[in-house]
Amino acid sequence: MALVRNPVFAWIFARIGARNEERGNRELRQEMLAGLSGRVVEVGAGTGLNFPHYPATVTEVIAVEPEPYLRERATAAAAEAPVPIRVVDGVADRIPLDDPADAVVVSGVLCSVADPGAALEEFHRVLRPGGELRFYEHVRSRDPLFAAVQRAAAPAWAALMGGCRCAQDTLPEIRRRFTVERVRGFRFPDGARIWPVAPRIHGAARKPG
Repeated sequence: MALVRNPVFAWIFARIGARNEERGNRELRQEMLAGLSGRVVEVGAGTGLNFPHYPATVTEVIAVEPEPYLRERATAAAAEAPVPIRVVDGVADRIPLDDPADAVVVSGVLCSVADPGAALEEFHRVLRPGGELRFYEHVRSRDPLFAAVQRAAAPAWAALMGGCRCAQDTLPEIRRRFTVERVRGFRFPDGARIWPVAPRIHGAARKPG
């Protein structure tokens, strides 16, 4: 049984996501996944937009997706992926995995979970000591004026986009549980001014060994 059902958001996501790949998201996904190896858990796989970009050094991907429409699309995408991918039902703070993973991948997810801290604790649990967290998330802007726009837009945005909090301050939550090795902030797409989810972070962190 699916744990999350949000058909309106799923329909919107499936269409916006494909358009954003042509705006530069494809290259950002490739950068996020470059150098990964071994067993990877991808949390919030959506329609599987990351799947084509996993390097051959990855031996298995367990792709967790709670929304049934998106999970169906991800399952179809997994069949065309360059590495073995198993799509499973689950949520960010209850990943159906007992054996440790070499890496966790998360993109556009920590804004939408009810408790980002609990999700990050779960990522920490499933990672082996020294394992990596790769992340690409939209966050609260460091520009006070832009952040104010995000806060004003937050209620309507969350109602439309499946609970997504466009003013989520994610990086401090990551730093509390992992050692951040690299991170950069930017706006996506280039030149975006008032789009609530334009401020992004992209980077890698590690579970202490």
